[in-house]
Amino acid sequence: MASQTLDDLPTPALILDRAILRRNLKRMSERLKHAGVMLRPHVKTAKSIEIGRMAVEGHDGRITVSTLAEARYFAQGGFTDILYAVGVVPSKLAAVSALRRQGVNLRVVTDNLAVARAIADAGRDGDTFSVLIEIDSGAGRAGLPFPKLAGLLDIARVLHEASGVELAGVMTHAGHSYHENTPDGIAVVAEQERRAIVGAADRLRAAGIPCPIVSAGSTPTAVHSRDFTGITEMRPGVYVFNDLDQEFIGACGAGDLALSVLASVIGHYPHRNQVLVDAGALALSKDISAQEFKPQVGFGTIVDAPARDMAVVACSQEHGFVGADEPIPFGNLPVGARVRILPNHACITAAAYDRYFVVDSELDGGRSVVATYDRINGW
Repeated sequence: MASQTLDDLPTPALILDRAILRRNLKRMSERLKHAGVMLRPHVKTAKSIEIGRMAVEGHDGRITVSTLAEARYFAQGGFTDILYAVGVVPSKLAAVSALRRQGVNLRVVTDNLAVARAIADAGRDGDTFSVLIEIDSGAGRAGLPFPKLAGLLDIARVLHEASGVELAGVMTHAGHSYHENTPDGIAVVAEQERRAIVGAADRLRAAGIPCPIVSAGSTPTAVHSRDFTGITEMRPGVYVFNDLDQEFIGACGAGDLALSVLASVIGHYPHRNQVLVDAGALALSKDISAQEFKPQVGFGTIVDAPARDMAVVACSQEHGFVGADEPIPFGNLPVGARVRILPNHACITAAAYDRYFVVDSELDGGRSVVATYDRINGW
């Protein structure tokens, strides 16, 4: 059977450049090793066992997930130290316990005293748990807000004193780093993240409560932090692929985007200087988080475009409206032609697909499909 090329694939299709992926993984791996910080990659971006295994090469294999479906999938792939980094609710403790009984150290997080008590009760019933307390270091999403940290010691004591429960430490996510667009701005957030999580750990230790894990992480802060003192692990995720958002906030370079969507041109509309492609909102997502920095990127930019600033400027469910800042040479993009679109937010774009078609730009410019990687979706 002849090998496939991009021209053979159905569209839309999710394309992963293995050469860029490997460079991204190596860069982060070496950075955190040099900093003396453990890497616990957040695999919610890739949701792929193959990519997860590549991400932990040279490290101890710990990972982060965002759903129980991911936890089960990666556990089946041999991963045994997994942080489920979304606040757990009592109704999910049975599913957590089921994986732990299979030998998987599935750790959970909470910032809630009632949940801590539910975990303690389940521990008394014979199940075991490993728990991190979530700290809000400024993102305003979840966690006990720093510096007040109201309730920290109450939650910690319930967990620490419960049978069958390990209070493993504290964790935070500096999601507000995505609102910066310079290395200096990101570094300020990284230091805010570090001070908050180390401060929470110090508060616990001063009360005589152990805090072995001090877990921080976002791709921008992992890239631009200038001081990791007191942090034991980082949990970057989107760095494996990168995307337009990461490029525009300065967390990666233009040549570091490993993921793209392959689409077909399905129509020409010279009267509005647009072509239509068969990748719309479901194939690309409607996440336009980079817009405050570069509004002309729309819902994704066209690779090797024949016109300046050519991007998907609007989406319906299965249609992408491609415009440009100058007249489009329609003869360069006949109906049926293939284009590749770089996503704004790789995590959300990839969510619609069940596999990656893997190419390698160092082999033949990325034209041939050299592998397929599966991925897990759902909850």
